[in-house]
Amino acid sequence: MGERKVLNKYYPPDFDPSKLPRVRRPKNQQMKVRMMLPMSIRCNTCGNCIYKGTKFNSRKEDVIGETYLGIQIFRFYFKCTRCSAELTIKTDPQNSGATRNFEPWGEEDEASEKEKHKRNAEEMGDPMKSLENRTLDSKREMDILAALDEMKSMKLRHATVSIDSMLVALQRTAA
Repeated sequence: MGERKVLNKYYPPDFDPSKLPRVRRPKNQQMKVRMMLPMSIRCNTCGNCIYKGTKFNSRKEDVIGETYLGIQIFRFYFKCTRCSAELTIKTDPQNSGATRNFEPWGEEDEASEKEKHKRNAEEMGDPMKSLENRTLDSKREMDILAALDEMKSMKLRHATVSIDSMLVALQRTAA
């Protein structure tokens, strides 16, 4: 079966590709392409909703004189499925396409960096302010350590309780 699938063509020894006729196309020629909608849209004529992923046979043309960072911009023409009004979409690589997802930890990092810069600027000329900040830092650290110790002791208390002792205690309270 695989021998019937031809992957390359036979070129005779006297073949000269320069003798092939070249087809010259105009710059702004429209070509027919099969396109899928990138987002849900609504027809302005009849109000019909056309959903994302709907496939259309459309005409594609280059937008002459418009590029974004060397990327060619295209315009697509297609018809509404209900009223057959012609709709157009123009690609916009500057304002559309892939965007970065929201990352909440990135925002926190930026806020902490700004706070550090602000704090360093305050401490530069004022030794009393730097002393106050150091005492606040040590107090905050002591509070965190105390909370950790409390959590550890709570965990140890719960770890020593066994299921059998809990059942015995429940039976005593029930009786």
